[in-house]
Amino acid sequence: MRGRRNIREEHGQTAVEFALVSPILVVLLLAIIQFGITFNNYVTLTDAARAGARKAIVQRLTGDAPINVTCSPTDTNTVCQTVRSSAGTLDATKLGISVSATDWTTTGSDVTLTATYPYSISLLGYVVKSGNLTSTMKERLE
Repeated sequence: MRGRRNIREEHGQTAVEFALVSPILVVLLLAIIQFGITFNNYVTLTDAARAGARKAIVQRLTGDAPINVTCSPTDTNTVCQTVRSSAGTLDATKLGISVSATDWTTTGSDVTLTATYPYSISLLGYVVKSGNLTSTMKERLE
């Protein structure tokens, strides 16, 4: 009767519990990584918007400049180029940049730069959340 096992023995219980819990832990880890990537993109976007707003207030555009400027991916405007170069690892073709001012000729006028960048949080191929990250910087014209 030596080969007979007691049904109440707990050999292998840990392996079974780990097999049941590990998929949840893996999904949680992937969610934390995706959130970290999105947060990093937001911080990078905010830094790029800050650099672009600073360039816009120092640039001193002429009086005939448009009040609102929306940058296209191929725009050579120095403010747009500053935002793109400050964006680091972000895809510059996906950046949305718009600059507006109440008056480009009067010192103390507000200049507002808004930068947007798309994001998507997906877990195991399913998109959980997506949208646009937006950062708005407001500076006074020097």
